[in-house]
Amino acid sequence: MTDPGGFAPRLRHNDWGSGMAKGNTTLENEAAQSTTALGPLVGLAREDFVGAVALLLRETASDPQRSMRHMQSFGEDVVKILSGKSDLAPEPKDKRFMDPAWRYNPFFRAGAQYYLAIQKGMKNWVEELELDELERDRANFISQIIIDGLAPTNTLIGNPTAQKRLIDSGGLSLIKGLKNAYNDIVHNKGMVSQVDTKPFKLGENVATAKGSVVYRDAMFELIHYAPTTDTVYEIPQLTIPPQINKMYINDLSPEKSVVKWQTDNGIQCFVISWKNPTKEEGVWGMDDYIASCMKAVDVVCEITGAPRVNISSACSGGQTGAILASKMSAAGDKRLGALTYMVTVLHPKQNDIEAGSLMTANGLELAKKRAAKAGVIEGHSLARGFAWLRPNDLIWNYVINNYLMGDDPPAFDVLFWNADATNLSATLMGDFLHLFETLAFTKQGEVEMAGHGIDLSKVKSDLFILGGTTDHITPWRACYRSTQLFGSKDVTFVLSQAGHMQAILNPPGNPKAKYYVSKKAGHPPADVDEWLKGTEEQAGSWWPYWMQWLQQRAGKQVPAPKALGSKKHPPMENAPGLYVLT
Repeated sequence: MTDPGGFAPRLRHNDWGSGMAKGNTTLENEAAQSTTALGPLVGLAREDFVGAVALLLRETASDPQRSMRHMQSFGEDVVKILSGKSDLAPEPKDKRFMDPAWRYNPFFRAGAQYYLAIQKGMKNWVEELELDELERDRANFISQIIIDGLAPTNTLIGNPTAQKRLIDSGGLSLIKGLKNAYNDIVHNKGMVSQVDTKPFKLGENVATAKGSVVYRDAMFELIHYAPTTDTVYEIPQLTIPPQINKMYINDLSPEKSVVKWQTDNGIQCFVISWKNPTKEEGVWGMDDYIASCMKAVDVVCEITGAPRVNISSACSGGQTGAILASKMSAAGDKRLGALTYMVTVLHPKQNDIEAGSLMTANGLELAKKRAAKAGVIEGHSLARGFAWLRPNDLIWNYVINNYLMGDDPPAFDVLFWNADATNLSATLMGDFLHLFETLAFTKQGEVEMAGHGIDLSKVKSDLFILGGTTDHITPWRACYRSTQLFGSKDVTFVLSQAGHMQAILNPPGNPKAKYYVSKKAGHPPADVDEWLKGTEEQAGSWWPYWMQWLQQRAGKQVPAPKALGSKKHPPMENAPGLYVLT
C-alpha cells in the first residue's frame, strides 16, 4: 500500500479561501494540527535563528556573480509580469489565491505573480547555494518563513477578499479588525488570538465528566472519575498528561472525551493534573515528576485494591511515562500493567521535525541557561515561539481572519485548551533536552535519571502505540521507532489518519475516520516500511479497537464502587479540580 502519510499535504500554504463559511473550520483544523507541544524545540535559541539568517547573508556575499545572475532572472520575470506575458500562477491548492480577483483583476494578478516570482527566485537561489544537507535544510526553512511573511494576502491592500468585506460592511470590518488587534496588544501579550475563549467555562461546557480530586500535593492532583456502568474492570487506568498542557484535553466534551469513553466501557479512570509551576517551582525536575507518578500509582492501588495499574500517556507525558515504566521495571515493581503511548517520540532524530535543522548544541546550551536564570519558561512565550515556526498556520491565518476580515477567531474547544498553556520548569526543560541529546531511551542503562539508569529493554508490559499520519509534531515514523525499544513481546502499533491532537481525539461517529493496523500477528518489524506494507485500512475510530485491547488486559469485571476515593483518600473538589485553574 502507499504511505498513508501522503494522503494529506503538509500545511505549507495559508489555507484561506473566499468562502467565509468554511474559513473558521479551516482555521480550526490547521491550528488543531499545530497545537503547542513539549519537545526538543523548547531548546531552540534565538542565536539559532540568527545563525540561519547569517548563513544566507554569508552565501549571498560569497558569490556576487551568482546573486546577480538570480537578480537578472527575477528581473526577467518582472518584465514578463508587467507586459502581461508571465505564466506564473499559484498552486491549485494554495487557497490564499482562490478569490476570482487573482485571475481576472490585472492589478491583483500582477501582485500574485510578483510574489510568486520572488518565491521562485528564492527557491532557485537556495538550491544553488554550496551547502551541506543540514545547512540547506536551515536555509530552506528560514527562507520559507520570510517568503510566507511577504504574501500579499497578509495586507489589506493586497487581499481582495478583505477589501470586498470592507466595502460590503461599510467599513465596519476594519473597525472590528482594529478592535481585535487592540485587544490582542492589551490582553494577549501582542499575539494574534487563535480562539474565542468567551464561550468556554471549565466544568460547565468543557471538562464535564463527573469525578473528584482524591489526592493533592504541591505538584499534582489525582482525579478519580465516577463509573458509569454497573460493573467495572478490576485493573484501573492512570493517565499521565504532558507537563506543558492542562489535563482536560482528556475530557473536552462528552463527544470528545477519552475519560467518558473509558468509564462508559467499564474502565476505572484516574487522571493526573499537574500544577502550573511558578518561578520558585522551576527547580522541579524529572525526578520530582516521576516521584509524583509513583505516588499516583500508590493512591490508585490503595483506592481500587488492584494488584497493578495500566498506564496511558501522550506526547511529553509519554516520555515521562516511559521513564516511570523503566524505573518500576528496574525495581521489579509488579504493579506496572499494560502501557499506552499516544503520539510519543522516544527515539528522536534531528530531521524528524521541520525546524529540527535549526537546532545546534550551542543553542541548546544557551536555551537551558536562559531558562535556568528565569526559573520557568512561561506558557505564552513557548506558544509564541512555536507559532512563529509555523507562521502560515498560526499567525497569518489569524491576521487575515481577525484583523483584515474583522471576524472573531473560532470558538473551538481544542484551541481553547491549547491557549490555556502552562509554564515549564527550567529543570524539567533541561531534563527533556538531556533525553533528546543523549538519546536516552535508545540506551540500556547508560543515562541516569529519576534515580536509575533508563533501560526500556527491561519493560515487559504489553504495549499499545499510536501515531498520526499528518502529525508534524511527533511524526508517526518517529513514533513507530518506539516499537523496537522495549523488552515487550506483545506490541501493537496503530496509525490514525489524523494530525497531532486529532489522532488522539478521534471518537466514533466521524464518517471520514480511519486507521491502519498490521495484518500480521507478532512483534512489529524494525523496518517501518515493511510494517506499512503489511497493514490494512480500518474504517472508523481507533477507540473501539484500543478499548478492546485494554479490556483484555484489565482483569475480571467486579461491581462498580459506590463512592469515589477511599477512607484514606476521600473525595475533595469536583473534577476537573483546582490545578487546571492555575
